[in-house]
Formats: sequence, structure tokens, C-alpha cells
Amino acid sequence: MTPPALVGGSDWRIPLVDAHAHVFLQTMPLIAVPRHRPQYSFTVEQYLAVLDEQGIRYGVIAAASPWGDYNDYTLDSVGRHPRLRGTVILHPGKAYDFRHMAAQGICGVRLPFIGLQERPDLGSPAYQQLLRQIADAGWHVHPHIEGRHLPQLLPVLERAGVRIVVDHLGRPAPDEPVGSPGFRAVVAAAERGNCWIKVSCAYRIGERAEQHFAAYLQELGPERLFWASDCPFVGHERQFPFADTLRWLTDRVSDARVGRLILGENAARFFGFPLP
Repeated sequence: MTPPALVGGSDWRIPLVDAHAHVFLQTMPLIAVPRHRPQYSFTVEQYLAVLDEQGIRYGVIAAASPWGDYNDYTLDSVGRHPRLRGTVILHPGKAYDFRHMAAQGICGVRLPFIGLQERPDLGSPAYQQLLRQIADAGWHVHPHIEGRHLPQLLPVLERAGVRIVVDHLGRPAPDEPVGSPGFRAVVAAAERGNCWIKVSCAYRIGERAEQHFAAYLQELGPERLFWASDCPFVGHERQFPFADTLRWLTDRVSDARVGRLILGENAARFFGFPLP
């Protein structure tokens, strides 16, 4: 497996890391009102084949909201493949075996709050207990939520002591320019040292993705940024090839050191993948 030629044809000789993708089976049980209802399976074997085709060594399976806390397939997939890590969805007030999940390669919890009419109260005793368990396990939380809610959410997560990885460039809305309260909340959390940002989902965000990426890079430097594909692009399947998610980044980065950090080194260290 050889890394692809990137940035002006130069081969960066790094272990690339896809920090956010999904695997699932069509037969998995959906929650009552899912955001998406995929009519197909995207198996871990299919995903690994894509990684091999693109020269990507490692991947992180992100929990997806349509299946709630049915984490069985993620646990099995990550547990069988050491080149993968994974995150899960957990519900407050339920008992989970953190040690078992960690042994399977799970390292974080996703908060699937996007699109909710009423957001859960993270200050409730049940959520505070769950966040403490996540922090004690050394895991991270990646909130999937509209950018306008981040100024209220991020301080709660920081006080709980969990590491934070903000999904999809902070998910800015069309009326949220660079400098919006959501953007400033992400920058402030990253400057305080316990928050990272996924450079992902540009195909959903539009031109705001390029603006926010450039602004994060300018204000924070590259060390807090992870590239991710969001494969298999649920709801946007077959609209563009996987390689375009890499090309989107490399077209905007001319410095090989910056590219190495965002495409692999930062995520490899964060998720515990071996570096040469």
C-alpha cells in the first residue's frame, strides 16, 4: 500500500489517516426517527478496500445517528482490524463496558445532536456521569451539532474533562461566516488545549468549508486539524469519487509539512496509530 502522490506530485511518505468514516449493514436496527435510511450496506471490508485503493493506512469509524447505540457492528469491525479505531453512541443512564470497548479499539463517543428540536441537558446527573466515564477512560467526544450551538456546548464538555474533536469544521450554516460565535468558540477551545477539528464534510457545507478551513489554519496552525473523508457520503452517494475528498485538501495546502500533519501525523498521534 503506497501513499498517493500529493501536492504538486510529491509523495509525502506518511501514513495517511481517514479520521471519520462510517460502516453499516442495511439490516441494522434504526432509531425511531433517523436522519437517513440507507438502502444498502457499506461493510468494513468495502471500506478497507477503499483505503487500500487510495493508499490510506488507517481509518476511524465514526458512530452514525441512524442506528443509535446499536454499536455491535462497529465493535466487531474495529476489533478485527488493528488499522482501525472507532467511536460509539452511548445513552446516559445505561451501563456500558468501557474496558471491553477500549480493548476492541473504541476511543470516543459521538453526540448526535444535529437537527434535534430539543437538545439533551448535558448538565443532568445522568449525562454528567457518562461524561465522567468518558473522561476517565481517556476517550474523546465528537459533537455532531449545528455550529450555532457550540458556544453553549463546548464549555460544558471542557468542564467535564473530556477531549473534544469538533465534527465537520464546526458545521457552519450559510449565515455563519468566519468569526461567528460558533467559530470563535471552537478556536477558543482549541487554544485552551483540549479541542481538535475535523477537516471534513466540505461537500455538505459548501463554500463556507474553504473559508473556515483557511481561517482555522491561520489562527491555530495545522496541529489541531485532522483530515477525514466522511465516506460513504450518506445521502450524496456516487456524486463524486473518494479521491476528491483528498484532493479538496491538497488543492488548498501547498506546504508539505502542513499537509503531513493534517493528513496523517496529527490523527495518528491522537488515535494511537504507529508512526514510522
